[in-house]
Amino acid sequence: MADITFYELPGCPFCAKVRTKLEELDLEYDSVEVPRSHAERTEVEDVSGQTGVPVIVDEAHGVDGMHESDDIVAYLEETYN
Repeated sequence: MADITFYELPGCPFCAKVRTKLEELDLEYDSVEVPRSHAERTEVEDVSGQTGVPVIVDEAHGVDGMHESDDIVAYLEETYN
């Protein structure tokens, strides 16, 4: 199990942006595909307090439920680049 968990939805351009950065930095991560319906996104809501994606959890650095793709990409660059 990787330290980073990435909650995403296929076809989401913001999720693709984060996935690209994770792959660019060659980071191991676990991907969790969330349901299309926001009402069914209980797992990501429990982690982040909201139902939007993308969201990451980085256990190695104490990050629980970071959302907003620009914030995630900036965090990954600062932490892993």
